[in-house]
Amino acid sequence: MNQAAAEAQKEGKLPQVALPEATIERPQNPEHGDYASGFPMKLARATRANPMKIAQDLVGLMTPYLEVEKIVVAPPGFINFTLKSRWLTNQVESILAAGEDFGNIDIGKGSNVQVEFVSINPTGPLHVGHGRGAILGSTLSNVLQAAGCQVQKEYYFNDAGSQMHAFYRSLYARYLQGLGKEAEVPENGYHGAYMIDFAKEIIAEQGDRFARLPEAEAIAEIGKLGLAKVIGQIKADLLRLGVTFDNWFTERSLYDQGQYETVMKLLREKGYVAEKEGAIWFVSTALGEDKDNVLVRSDGSPGYFATDIAYHYNKFLERKFDRVINVWGADHQGHVPRLKAAVSALGVDPARLEIIIHQMVTLRRGKELVRVSKRSGDIITLRELLDEVGTDACRFFFLARSADSQMDFDLELAKKESADNPVYYVQYAHARIASILRLAQERGIDYSQGDVGLLTGEPELVLIRKLLLLPELVEMVARTLEPHHFPHYAQDLATAFHSFYKLCRVISEDEATTAARLKLVEATKIVLARTLHLMGMTAPEKM
Repeated sequence: MNQAAAEAQKEGKLPQVALPEATIERPQNPEHGDYASGFPMKLARATRANPMKIAQDLVGLMTPYLEVEKIVVAPPGFINFTLKSRWLTNQVESILAAGEDFGNIDIGKGSNVQVEFVSINPTGPLHVGHGRGAILGSTLSNVLQAAGCQVQKEYYFNDAGSQMHAFYRSLYARYLQGLGKEAEVPENGYHGAYMIDFAKEIIAEQGDRFARLPEAEAIAEIGKLGLAKVIGQIKADLLRLGVTFDNWFTERSLYDQGQYETVMKLLREKGYVAEKEGAIWFVSTALGEDKDNVLVRSDGSPGYFATDIAYHYNKFLERKFDRVINVWGADHQGHVPRLKAAVSALGVDPARLEIIIHQMVTLRRGKELVRVSKRSGDIITLRELLDEVGTDACRFFFLARSADSQMDFDLELAKKESADNPVYYVQYAHARIASILRLAQERGIDYSQGDVGLLTGEPELVLIRKLLLLPELVEMVARTLEPHHFPHYAQDLATAFHSFYKLCRVISEDEATTAARLKLVEATKIVLARTLHLMGMTAPEKM
């Protein structure tokens, strides 16, 4: 379209103005074709010309497309494109040839992208909110890899600082209580029932030996054991959720390997550090922020903001990632602008740092709000949620809403084995497809030479059009970092297949039609399975 507009300018049909960007979209109404563009209306605003006249002129100057059946101008100035049926049906063969690679694109061009997600302090088990961040991060990583990026998934453990000391002291107190001794959990400590469980495990493994050590030594020793237990539990829960990491990075290493000192020195040299009120501050106001932020507290202890800057120095300047994506919980919203300012102070374009904030999760059983754990009376852990509804339901439901939306998770719906449950509905479509292909195999039907050109019925073409959306969806999600479109696509694809199955008999006396439709069924199985796998879900062969 840009070429046609440039040609129109040459021929004097359009004035010599800067041409806006031409965009093409999928119209919601299939009667408007496969693709549509409002480009003539953009040109009309720039040139003060009639958009219908512009559209007609552009269509007249367009080079014919082999794939396009017709191009139609529609009021108030749209250009609609309809693809040839034969071209559409031939794409079934393309899907079969690509197999599990169907949907892969190369907009990433091999760029190095780091996705850091979950990254909670190792002071307790993962709760349901952490599960949402884990699924967002892992799905985005899958999609970015499919889009041609080199992706590293990373978990950052905040294993230094005041919160860890509070965790160690709390665990020591619970340990002493478990031995029948007087001890109080610090007011700023961790009071959850899981701390009692950890203490019981340590007593069972180690007996009372820590009670016989000097307090400082006992807290340090018991803290190491507690830290290892929490990290082990986090890793096990994430693995069960289908979430793995390429790298586990610790805050402590930033001190041990010198990045913290390097960054503090660099910020001082650039004039971004000031000392006031007995503390050391990052001069965020010099970079457009409303206020400065503490780096080192007045007691001499570094704040987590200082180590965050050192961590991102390591990401961008030492490990040289082209792009860094952080997936954070809602409580980190206020931290976004100051970290972007800090990255800018390091000499890195802040646009290379993208931060996704995901909102809170509310659990329900139908209309009833679920507030606390049945087992412990406090937080509802991710493990308890997995026990109740399973991994696939967790992943689908957490993905089904945009990250910036608060979400209700209906536990009863997630367990239903009916079409009301979108997880069951989508996976049942895959299982039904698998059963059709098994039946064909049992009957010895060889459909390898089937002619996909016979797939001219409306239900067949609707299904093919839906299959071809996957590469476009991968591109859109890779660009927008909004994976919530995948569950909706999976449901739409399942609906298109169920409609096709209802209206078109797959295995019949007509051998030619049977062979063609079996190819379409196999192509649908490939695309539906790929969609489920990108979401980190299983594609069951039987249900």
